[in-house]
Amino acid sequence: MSGNKITPGRIESRLARLLHGGTGVASVVIGAGLLLSLFNQPALLPIAIPLVTAGIVLFILLPILRVMVMFTTYLKERDYQFAAVAAVVLVILFAGCAVGILSK
Repeated sequence: MSGNKITPGRIESRLARLLHGGTGVASVVIGAGLLLSLFNQPALLPIAIPLVTAGIVLFILLPILRVMVMFTTYLKERDYQFAAVAAVVLVILFAGCAVGILSK
C-alpha cells in the first residue's frame, strides 16, 4: 500500500509542472494578442483584445487549478483531512468568484 503513495516531492513536482506550463501558455496567449494589436489594423483588433483577456483569465485560473489538483490528489491518497482543507479553499474561491460576478 505504501508503494502507491504519492510523496510530497512528487506532488510538488506535479504542481510545479502545472504552474510552469500554465504560465507559459498564458504568456504566449497574451503575447499573441499584444503582437496582433501592434499591427493597428481594424480587422485584427477584435481578435487581439479577446486573446489578451483569455491570457489574463488563464493566469487567474492557475491557482484554482492548483487547489483542484491538490484536492484530487489528497482524495486519491485517502488523506481526507487535507482533502477537506482543499475543498474549503475551493468553496471560498468559488464563493469569491460568484460574489464578484453577481455584484456587477
